[in-house]
Amino acid sequence: MPKLILKFEAAVLKEVSVGGQPVTIGRAPDNDIQIDNLAVSSHHARVLAEDNKLFIEDLNSLNGTFVNNQRVQRVQLKQGDQVLIGKHHLVVDMGAVEAPALPDTRKVAAPKVEETMVLDTKKRKELLQQEAAGGGAPGAHERTQPVGTTATAPPRARVASLVVMEGSTDQREYLLSSKLTVIGKSDMATIKLKGWFKPKVAAQINKRDDGYYIGPADKLPTVNGQPIHGPTKLNEGDLIEVAGVKMNFVFKD
Repeated sequence: MPKLILKFEAAVLKEVSVGGQPVTIGRAPDNDIQIDNLAVSSHHARVLAEDNKLFIEDLNSLNGTFVNNQRVQRVQLKQGDQVLIGKHHLVVDMGAVEAPALPDTRKVAAPKVEETMVLDTKKRKELLQQEAAGGGAPGAHERTQPVGTTATAPPRARVASLVVMEGSTDQREYLLSSKLTVIGKSDMATIKLKGWFKPKVAAQINKRDDGYYIGPADKLPTVNGQPIHGPTKLNEGDLIEVAGVKMNFVFKD
């Protein structure tokens, strides 16, 4: 039976078998493989077996799912493949995938209830600080080279900024030069909110090759007055409002 080996750097955190039911991966505690890292979406991806083959599907995550350093939406997995989600790796061990009794292995889903190795708060802060500084996960910086799409080069040269129009923050303007920008009251936040009862992480902005995407965290942001429930691409002049702060999204010349 195939299995997924969750690793952080050299440490093995968990092993989960893939039987007749999909294995879900994400930050929320209801996932079969929980990864407690803000770079990981609540329901990030899933792995499922079909016709004695193993597939991974990205569930419209903000930061993407990578297989062997290439961003994927849905792809077949093979022995030894390396899946990168946030800062963690999943190593694919196909095992006895050819066994015809694969659909009858639903009972093996029991390991899903085993305890998940959750990173402590200090480690999570370190990871977020590295991510915000542009030191993304291994292979994240090389991911555009294997794809070979030269059309993504011009957008990468344009750097955007957020200009605070209303609300209390520690600056009036923020340059979005990092791959991950966290908005909140947390120590790891790039855009620090001031005031009582502000969320530690209100939202996050991810810099991709084709532009900037904003996604919700503890609060539901609005873009031009419309609530967003998932990754949303930002355009020049968009007005963002989250946790009582209004910001204008503009590109720097």
